Amino acid sequence: MRLRVLIPLVLLIPINSVWMMRASLWNAGYPTTVSLYYNCILYLFVLVVANGLASRLSPRRALSPRDITTIYAGIAVASAINGLDMLQLIGSLVAGPHALATPENDWLGLFGKYLPAWGIVADRGALTHYVAGESTFYMMAHIRAWLSPVLAWSAFTICLCLMMLGMTLLLNARWVAHERLSFPVIQLPLAMVEGSLFRAPVMWVGFAVGAIMATMNGLHFFYPMIPTVGRPIDLSRLFTEKPLNAIDWLPVAAHPFAVGLGFLIPLELSFSCWFFYFFWKLERVAAAASGIRATGFPFIDEQTTGAYIAFGAVSLWSARHEVKRALRFRSSDRDGDGSARMGAVALVLGTVGVGIFSARAGLLPVAFLLFFGFYALLSVAIGRLRAELGAPVHDLHFAGPERMMVSVLGSRFANPREMTVLSMFWFFNRAYRSHPMPTILEGYKLADRVDSDSRRHTTAIVVAIVLGTLAGFWGHLHSAYRFGTSTRFWPANEAYGRLARWLDTPTGFDPSMAGAYGVGALVVILLSVARTRFLSFPFHPVGFVVSSSWGMNPFWFSIFISWAIKSMLLRTGGIGLYRRVVPLFLGAILGEFLADAGFGIAGTLLRVPTYLWYG
Repeated sequence: MRLRVLIPLVLLIPINSVWMMRASLWNAGYPTTVSLYYNCILYLFVLVVANGLASRLSPRRALSPRDITTIYAGIAVASAINGLDMLQLIGSLVAGPHALATPENDWLGLFGKYLPAWGIVADRGALTHYVAGESTFYMMAHIRAWLSPVLAWSAFTICLCLMMLGMTLLLNARWVAHERLSFPVIQLPLAMVEGSLFRAPVMWVGFAVGAIMATMNGLHFFYPMIPTVGRPIDLSRLFTEKPLNAIDWLPVAAHPFAVGLGFLIPLELSFSCWFFYFFWKLERVAAAASGIRATGFPFIDEQTTGAYIAFGAVSLWSARHEVKRALRFRSSDRDGDGSARMGAVALVLGTVGVGIFSARAGLLPVAFLLFFGFYALLSVAIGRLRAELGAPVHDLHFAGPERMMVSVLGSRFANPREMTVLSMFWFFNRAYRSHPMPTILEGYKLADRVDSDSRRHTTAIVVAIVLGTLAGFWGHLHSAYRFGTSTRFWPANEAYGRLARWLDTPTGFDPSMAGAYGVGALVVILLSVARTRFLSFPFHPVGFVVSSSWGMNPFWFSIFISWAIKSMLLRTGGIGLYRRVVPLFLGAILGEFLADAGFGIAGTLLRVPTYLWYG
């Protein structure tokens, strides 16, 4: 890795961490809640513009497209690690057991003795200032209190990301070279790096539309009298009678970036997204009409998790030969650069590191294999659906491996210490919007498109993982001790409140839950088989997998709009017209994201909640 790549990463990643961590304290934007991160698009835009000016003054000193894509990929990976569903939650879980313990909840009595002392903060003085703010992290008492947890959880997070890096490298040849998946999310960064996008007049039309809408919506947070444009209108209010009122939240909203991303998605996939969105809504209505009163019925969250697990398994099965060769450390014709071997090494090292951490914390082998086996399948599924679909979101709230294990096997399947450790893993399993694996995967696709050296790119990603993790903890603690975290303990309340219920009222095997997970998995398998047997089969398993989660609600209508426009253009003007119009939609994404980034910075500095897409 060249210094001209390393220096920008070393400078930008800590700055980015402070921005993201400080913004999270008062909801001033969450760039990693959608698949393309607006903070990274801002960095890339500034980098491309500055590099263009530098190339005119001194062409030899200018960055190459390979350098720029590597810097972008590294910052994107660091952003994912610092995201809402990763390190932004870890402080609450480390500080929460002692900060939130009361005689009424009896947390310390229930599970205090099962918490790893080296993984939590128990010092009352350090916790008081962490909650209240108006202090500084740079006091020896505070540093001593946090040193052991930060080092332990940093090592764990780095090893976890190495596992994802390893899985990415093992699957990269299959998904990039053999299947040539579309990777819609990288199209804007790639077009920006190549430079042709800015010379397309139609791009500036889309840019203006996206920027104007985002500016009005952003200004609304500072000046409420300014109207919003394209924000959600909830149609579920029209359905007040049973069983139609079971349809739940049904927002209609038009987001330029979601319409733009949807335009890049293959038609069959965008169709499957909005079709299955209504499939899940109708399932709710049918369940209400059936009169069945079982709690949670029709178990949509469980069906969705089963669908994700099955989709990950199907994706692994299709790449089984490449994975087997790599795990045997045998080179193949498609691995001339040794990326698969590097992947196998990274996967082994990461798994060993995570295993050592988990064993020291108290997780026994069976629970470890179940938890991280399901987590690996979820990771593969998320990586695959981003590569193939480019979905704006893939949140899968409250449906992680530990939820699946307890729902099916019951809380008695593991001892209290194991349940406590699994609850501490909540910070990367509450939801999966900022999951690092698809971001790592997209970086390799970008590297492939600009013919970048795989080894250098891998080195940059490892640097980004290590630096992003350490900078994330530093950025959080730096901001927390200055501004306080009194409103940021909801992750701890969720995780440890649930743990207290598990320990208070132990449960056993639940066949209805097993059936719900199984139904979701079976549908994905049947859809996958149908896709291989019938070339014209219109329903894609990716649409079934991604369309039921909460995060699809604000974006389904944007995907529908892009599907309708794209269908019309292809029918009337063919692929040529489609290609001429693509810059229009890329411009809409760019315009909205640059405005979003500006308001995110303003909200961070002024402590104002800014531009939540789902609001």
